[in-house]
Amino acid sequence: MKAILDIFRALADPTRLRIFALLQAMELSVGELAQVLGQSQPRVSRHVKILSDAGLTVRRKEGSWVFLGLAEDAAVPPLLALIDAQSAPWAATDAARLAAVRADRAAAAELYFAAHAEQWDAIRSLHVAESQVEAAMARLLGDRPIGRLVDIGTGTGRMLELFSGAATRALGVDRSPEMLRLARAKLAAGQIGNAELRQGDLYALPLDNGTADTVILHQVLHFAQQPGPAISEAARLLAADGRILIADFAAHGREELRVQDAHARLGFDDEQIGGWFRAAGLVMDRVEELGGGELTVKLWLGARAGRIREKKAA
Repeated sequence: MKAILDIFRALADPTRLRIFALLQAMELSVGELAQVLGQSQPRVSRHVKILSDAGLTVRRKEGSWVFLGLAEDAAVPPLLALIDAQSAPWAATDAARLAAVRADRAAAAELYFAAHAEQWDAIRSLHVAESQVEAAMARLLGDRPIGRLVDIGTGTGRMLELFSGAATRALGVDRSPEMLRLARAKLAAGQIGNAELRQGDLYALPLDNGTADTVILHQVLHFAQQPGPAISEAARLLAADGRILIADFAAHGREELRVQDAHARLGFDDEQIGGWFRAAGLVMDRVEELGGGELTVKLWLGARAGRIREKKAA
């Protein structure tokens, strides 16, 4: 009974109700919430704490930033459905301001990609030896055929170079025209004929359900404004026995990478990735950690739950 009362007390305030509704669209920092709501950060922080104390939201600190997301609680979906069914007077204004936040984030990333497309592979190599990462990826994927491969955020097409030879079909998707231009040049130079390239957004991939057996997100997720939805969209592509391999940084505190290299996230931990996998209908198959560089790289291999049960039974 106390938990129910705490929930209704938390949502009784209009500002907290707006925050709760906004978070179903994407995780937001306290500063971004203040921008959307037109309120001071200290005031928004107080509202955020009340929502978190009621178990409706979760707070996650990344360096000097605090991100707020919806809690994985059975009460959350019906409450959101109830809010969505109403015609809130602030809904249209908040949606427009939220779109501006998205645009600000995307513009910063696009400027970076356009300016650094030529040096992209070199920038990656500064963090951890790519040869180690690539060998570990090949090892994790090597226990069965790759089949139809989709590389999301393909960049200069390096994953296609590595794995298209073992794939029945390979497709690289990237939002940046500059990256795709470089990828096309590299694939042509390498005489890689079974790989295609397509422009698309990682939140709305231009592919049908079940069209991939293997999906790769290599050093892409830390640029994602919404990692959870990006993983869910990638999982949508998977066939019944498909799998997804994420290679990215472990959680770290290198705050300067937000500005210096346009990182939206300071790495990830196993719990975060596992939660997003579960939300996407996947289970964690294997995890591998690669230290030795300025940043630690981790590999997370996810698969459909049925595939994992079959493997354990065998």
